[in-house]
Amino acid sequence: MNQPPAVYGSMVEAMVMPRIVRLRPNLHAVVFSLMKLLPAKHIVEQARSSGLLAPGAPVLETSSGTFALGLALVCRHWGHPLTIVGDPAIDPALRTRLEMLGTRVEIVDDFDAPGGIQGARLARLEELRRALPGAFVPGQYDNPGNPGAYLPVAELIATTVGRVDRLVGPVGSGGSSGGISSALRLFGADPRVVGVDTPGSVIFGLDNGPRALRGLGSSIRPGNVVHRSYDEVHWVSAAAAFETTRRLFSERGMFVGPTSGAAHLAADWYARRDGGESTVAVFPDDGYRYQDTVYSEPWLREHGHWAPDLPEEPLLVERPEATDPHWTRIEWGRRPAPEHVSAG
Repeated sequence: MNQPPAVYGSMVEAMVMPRIVRLRPNLHAVVFSLMKLLPAKHIVEQARSSGLLAPGAPVLETSSGTFALGLALVCRHWGHPLTIVGDPAIDPALRTRLEMLGTRVEIVDDFDAPGGIQGARLARLEELRRALPGAFVPGQYDNPGNPGAYLPVAELIATTVGRVDRLVGPVGSGGSSGGISSALRLFGADPRVVGVDTPGSVIFGLDNGPRALRGLGSSIRPGNVVHRSYDEVHWVSAAAAFETTRRLFSERGMFVGPTSGAAHLAADWYARRDGGESTVAVFPDDGYRYQDTVYSEPWLREHGHWAPDLPEEPLLVERPEATDPHWTRIEWGRRPAPEHVSAG
């Protein structure tokens, strides 16, 4: 007999866990509505239970994407005033949603600051923290509670998919790919870990630069990115990610964001090439934020991101500098973080 559907106490509880979708016999997607809600909830719960976050105390964080929205939902649920330091990448629709949840949004636009725009955001966050001694800063880039939040996701994968030979995930803060892969080892798996980054991100050794594909990559080296856990890295352009995202919807009805498209591009290549191995890809969010951009052909053409003809496979390189315009792969080999970081 089928189990009755669960009744949740809040939308935070209802949205926090992903669904597992089989895309090929050897390829599964871990599909979140809002992946960053999971670490936001976990970090705030830890802070509240340990006394770091008093009832009604303010929360401060820097984010221009889904971690801001996840925090806004969590802080609204538990009654904590939230201030988000973001940049112009916060689109009007996201800002409206944040403000409707009671979040104060502060925009920083100093792209020439040390560490680029993310460095400028972190500097402003520190100013606010000093001005509010009782405030709590989740610190998604360095807080071990970020990767630690993904233990239940690893358990879900282990109990539904079974054997996992490869995990493919976008890399931004380093929380999801690092946290899921580490936790999978607790369930007897030792997957090869493939990080998906984008040109203009310094995480795996490229120079800092403009990134049209947001939600992965970074202008700084997040402390939660453990470079020695990655076996391979793919750099995927915005145009390639956008086109793959559109195909996921038109061919499979999966209405997801562009970081999911980037992950699928790499994961599907492995699944097609290595039919005997099981690959799991992380899809971080849904597509509603991107209806007027990624899902709009006029917008893609206007901004130079229209690329219906993608390469069949990535360019394999030995050094991060020699990248293909759309899709590049390097055998990272669990090496340490590269020494060179350019602020652009």
